[in-house]
Amino acid sequence: MALVVQKYGGTSVGNPDRIKNVARRVLATQQAGNQVVVVVSAMSGVTDSLIKLAKEIHDMPSEREMDVLLATGEQTTIALLAMALHALGAKAASLTGAQAGIVTDRAHTKAKITNITPKRVHDQLNDGNVVIIAGFQGETPERQITTLGRGGSDLSAIAIAAALKADLCQIYTDVDGVYTADPRIVKDAQKIQEISYDELLEMAALGSKVMQARSVEFAKKFNVVFEVRSSFNDNPGTIVKAETRSMEDVVIRGVAVDKKQAKVTVAHVPDKPGMASRIFRAVADANINVDVIVQNVSEAGSTDITFTVGTDDLKKSLVALEKIAREVGASGVTAQDNIAKVSIIGVGMKSHPGIAAEMFEALAANHINIGMISTSEIKISVVIDLKDADKAAGVLHEKFELSKK
Repeated sequence: MALVVQKYGGTSVGNPDRIKNVARRVLATQQAGNQVVVVVSAMSGVTDSLIKLAKEIHDMPSEREMDVLLATGEQTTIALLAMALHALGAKAASLTGAQAGIVTDRAHTKAKITNITPKRVHDQLNDGNVVIIAGFQGETPERQITTLGRGGSDLSAIAIAAALKADLCQIYTDVDGVYTADPRIVKDAQKIQEISYDELLEMAALGSKVMQARSVEFAKKFNVVFEVRSSFNDNPGTIVKAETRSMEDVVIRGVAVDKKQAKVTVAHVPDKPGMASRIFRAVADANINVDVIVQNVSEAGSTDITFTVGTDDLKKSLVALEKIAREVGASGVTAQDNIAKVSIIGVGMKSHPGIAAEMFEALAANHINIGMISTSEIKISVVIDLKDADKAAGVLHEKFELSKK
């Protein structure tokens, strides 16, 4: 008997009919002779509605209370899916993240999983139940409710699969798998049959909405092979696994676009040792991730430091930076949110020189101006005007012939 972990995203459980469809899929998996654990997200739109509701009460609500509020979205879904399975004559039991034994650190709204003790999950499985777990959530050692950040149900599923030593982990979503680009932006995007952890990690971190970046990182750490596939058909999906030699034959695996980016500049920072560390310490203490960083050449004893953050963190960034800017003697802080980040990703870059030049030439030929550049061993990212984002994705997809792969 195999142990299968399945995760269903918000669109897959977006209404009662879709929840019933998921119940039929889950029951078929169990009736094939498997033990089944299901991790679910909130129904599509529910989390956004809860955030909107909170903002109508307070423009900067307590992160602890936001966790208490947002955790209810997934708890609604687990109960409804359990009811749908009961209606089909199946045994099913729902568990919150805390009841499933998921323990996190104390970073509200962006908590990290520190431990999983899945005893209650095993007990329910041994009782013949399909076990349905609320994704996106856990609890601190002090039993405070926490959430894992946007897309955190992916992380819950991968972590549960690792803790249970599952035989198979399937991530069900509204697309057939991982594509060379977002099919809504690039019409001839192609499904990828296999992709390495590192490639998908970069794609997730750079704006691809298929998987949460931290979940891919967790899968790589614990070598959890998983499949991304659609909950609306039976087509094979994309297998995500450790890098193999054949993967290097594909130079560019995909193009990612992130339109939820903002650029922040701390102007006229005194050009002295320790200034950058104080600025970025203030940002880190506010639990904000920084991406692309550029420091201008010093002029007249001062310099500008510019970096990007997610638009959701922009207001919090400005609060932290305006205080530290005064302390270090900078002239002020400015922000720009009409930008996007476009990236190309592929492990084959490591053995193929000249990729950056080809990327920049293609953008230049289409009159797309580059504001900032960031690179790693397997990706190149550029920050451009938001209005050029879709065009840039199409240009690069065509340049590297991704529709033919």
